[in-house]
Amino acid sequence: MITVNMHEAKTRLSQLVAAAIDGEEVIVCADGKPRVRLAPVVPDPQIHRDLTPNPRFAVKFSPEYDPTEPLTDDEWPEDCK
Repeated sequence: MITVNMHEAKTRLSQLVAAAIDGEEVIVCADGKPRVRLAPVVPDPQIHRDLTPNPRFAVKFSPEYDPTEPLTDDEWPEDCK
């Protein structure tokens, strides 16, 4: 455990932070009384989403279908006309 006063903590902040990251307990005192404990921040686990396409959901068009050609009136579903 490392115990330092406020003035020393200001001058050695980088060293104290490195010690806290390495697992050392760091206590900062003011007027001889413990006031603050330095502790490393534990990051939240990142959610990794796999964005590769799933072949189960692949869309297969018929050979005569051209997606760039607009639909004729006969090809539109009845509820969309």
